[in-house]
Amino acid sequence: MKATHEHEWEAAPGLPSALPAGEHVVWQGAPDWRSLAVQAFHVRKIALYFVFMLTLQTLNLTAPDNGVGWKPLAEVEWKPLFVAASLYALALGLLLGTAWLSASSTLYTLTNKRVVMRIGIVLTLTFNLPYKRIAGASVKAYPQGLGDLALALHPEDRIGWAHLWPHQRAWHISQPQPTLRCLPACEQVGQQLLALWRAERAGENLHLGEVPADLAKASHPSQGMLA
Repeated sequence: MKATHEHEWEAAPGLPSALPAGEHVVWQGAPDWRSLAVQAFHVRKIALYFVFMLTLQTLNLTAPDNGVGWKPLAEVEWKPLFVAASLYALALGLLLGTAWLSASSTLYTLTNKRVVMRIGIVLTLTFNLPYKRIAGASVKAYPQGLGDLALALHPEDRIGWAHLWPHQRAWHISQPQPTLRCLPACEQVGQQLLALWRAERAGENLHLGEVPADLAKASHPSQGMLA
């Protein structure tokens, strides 16, 4: 029996239809779900907030009623604290699960003509971003070689912020920037994108493994890569 998967309707993984003649896949990848949980879903910050709240609740439960001395631990009613800790753990578990689902349902593709983003947990969306419509890009680096690769589009090509979330650059709401989030080896992917973007602008047609060395030199991660 032929195996099936949730994206069985795709012509190829990450691609809603067959590529036209002369176009081929150069690279495909997906977010690292642990990094996505920290950077996009802010699990670490929320966990610290929960720890702070539990600490305050513990102090409140053990505080003296008459202002003198602390309550003996045996006299403290710990049930409210256990209930709160259970709810906090459930919330963190849901966030981690959502981050995993988001990463596992996402596939980014670079072809020699465009960037394709297949995103969405329940409702799958596919965005095709031709290199000719990409005005610029930038890399935000994280530890262990991970990073975000944000794509600036021309103003007339605006994509809704809500449609992209969490695959968008933070704080760019009026003109959202589609972003390849939490990519392993992000700098190398950025170099590949730069080479393909320049080749397309120059009217060339690069094949995998034929990226010229001078085109593969990306700018510093804090600067815009494409100009």
